Amino acid sequence: MFKHILLATDGSAASEHAAKLAVGMAQTHGARLTALYVVDPYPYLGIGESNPLGFQAYMAAAHEDAAQAHAKVAALCAQDGAKIDLQARMVEDMTASAGIVHTAKDEDADLIIVGSHGRTGLTRLMLGSVAAKVLAEATVPVMVVR
Repeated sequence: MFKHILLATDGSAASEHAAKLAVGMAQTHGARLTALYVVDPYPYLGIGESNPLGFQAYMAAAHEDAAQAHAKVAALCAQDGAKIDLQARMVEDMTASAGIVHTAKDEDADLIIVGSHGRTGLTRLMLGSVAAKVLAEATVPVMVVR
């Protein structure tokens, strides 16, 4: 049914839960799995230009976080002798929701799987919901995993 699944991962507990489901679905359907880590734009405009070490530290930390998140997904793919075609991707300088939707289009994914932290009330209003934004913007089915 699904040929290419895009998993949005950030290494959090919510994305790990989504990764378990994505790996299982990829194995069941014989689908290719792309694990995507999105690096938000550098939050300190102007400072990075006068202090490039701040930007370099931010990007170094982002690359390390991405490697750890991808390693968790790869470990899940290797369990129980599973044979899953896994591709690790990282997108920089985009919001998480835009990076997920853009990559799904570029990679021709036919399903997006994202984890949800389950925030409600004021916290959700203040922080927004990446999952809700992906649902609103995506042109392919989106599975939100709590």
